[in-house]
Amino acid sequence: MQIEKLKEILANNGEPKFRLSQIQKAIYQDGVSAFLEISTISKYLRKLLEKEMKFLSFKVEKILVSKNQNSIKVLLKLSDGNKIETVLLSPMKNKWSVCVSSQVGCALNCVFCATGKGGFQRNLTTEEIADQVLFWKQFIKKNKIKGKISNVVYMGMGEPFLNWKEVKKSLQNLIELNLFGFGARSISVSTAGIPEGILNLAKNFPQVNLAISLHFVRNDLRSRFMPINKIYDLQLLSKSLEEYFKKCNRKVFLEYILIKNINDKISDAEELASFVASFSKKNLLHINLIRGNFTEGKLKPSPFFQIEEFRKYLERKGVSVTVRKSVGEDIQGACGQLAGKVSF
Repeated sequence: MQIEKLKEILANNGEPKFRLSQIQKAIYQDGVSAFLEISTISKYLRKLLEKEMKFLSFKVEKILVSKNQNSIKVLLKLSDGNKIETVLLSPMKNKWSVCVSSQVGCALNCVFCATGKGGFQRNLTTEEIADQVLFWKQFIKKNKIKGKISNVVYMGMGEPFLNWKEVKKSLQNLIELNLFGFGARSISVSTAGIPEGILNLAKNFPQVNLAISLHFVRNDLRSRFMPINKIYDLQLLSKSLEEYFKKCNRKVFLEYILIKNINDKISDAEELASFVASFSKKNLLHINLIRGNFTEGKLKPSPFFQIEEFRKYLERKGVSVTVRKSVGEDIQGACGQLAGKVSF
């Protein structure tokens, strides 16, 4: 939603200042999907806004719903023809999480992630990021889906901290009481490990959750599968996390995708436990183990028994750990599967 353009139209038509808050409430909190649905403003203004403004900054291309209906993925076409994906997930009954994208494609080219295979196209604008959440609010209301959005996660296409200017503004919109009104602690930002971005988040949004796509605790392996590690290695990542703890003193989630015969052995679990133990506030680190979701290539997900052995070892070492429930695999909407092209 182009808020500045909305303000301009209202001012040019001599509307009172409270009209903006009426419209914002209808859009961001009540979930209307067209200006014509806003009953608190005049018919003339409804028709004018419908003519002069676009409600969303993209068009829906395709929608996929998982078999158990706990995840929905949509392909969105932006005004310049580029495409992105966003996902609505329900890890718990009647509670929904929105996974938003922050870039068209991704420049990091992590071997296990489908998003980077198409390369980086451009950053998303503040409007294009926040509109993904707005779209799902409308979708839930229009389709009479039970529950509401309880969490927003920046874990879709792209590296959020490489688009910090627009991501920052979108976070402000999500938290703003007159707009979406989400609590900061219901929002999470995931990064592959950009130190400057980690510190920017600590400074500007200390209550927003931070997740690190760690996956490997050896520089040689991490650089092989995550090229960003050649620039920001584990030492720099560790240093930025120590600074983060000084400023925020909040729990950080370390994401660890288990890949068969690559990083799923007990020796890997031992190295991961040692990595966690190296921090001054190791009690603030929580490991999320994720079974790999691979759509093509030679990589294979770790077998479930291996994941369980991995988890048990970490627990014996006193590491806070859970196996994250994976949803949306059948529609390629799970972690690492978003590629900006939905196929049936």
